[in-house]
Amino acid sequence: MDSKFLGSKISAPNTIIAICGFAGSGKNTISNLVASELGYKLVEPTFKTLAAREGISLMEFQKKANSDFNIDKKFDDALQDECKAGKCVVATWLGPWMAPGNPFRVWLDVDEKVRAKRVAGREKLSIKEALSHIQKRDADNISRYKKVYGIDISDHDGFDLVIDANELSPKEICLEIMNKYKKRKL
Repeated sequence: MDSKFLGSKISAPNTIIAICGFAGSGKNTISNLVASELGYKLVEPTFKTLAAREGISLMEFQKKANSDFNIDKKFDDALQDECKAGKCVVATWLGPWMAPGNPFRVWLDVDEKVRAKRVAGREKLSIKEALSHIQKRDADNISRYKKVYGIDISDHDGFDLVIDANELSPKEICLEIMNKYKKRKL
């Protein structure tokens, strides 16, 4: 396995699927569907959840994480711990790099404008505001993960599956993931 995938330091059954993509790519929706279809546990810790717990906005929490790298390290330790038993679907930005063992790695490739439209609907923002929001989040995360881990989350070399998810329905994406995952397990 490629050493750029850091989660390999913990042994886990080969029953972990790690689905990721940039903001608004559909990783949570798709991960929920795949987990449900397989009867796997859904592991989806998010910065949104942590921000809500602290009573601050997501972007405030992002800013905090940009200056305190321990936030990411604690988050990733918790993620690895939740995945130890296997039979789970991980829905996080760093899941493919941090999930233990040799997870089935999926990248959801979605155009920035499509993602902005999704985020605008979900967060009640204008398209322009949503586009600015995702561009900032993407840039912050790309930069921070390079600094903290030396990981370029825009590089999907070594992934088991990269899906152009611009025009596919969640069900179609789920089926594509399931089919490829089952073939790998054989």
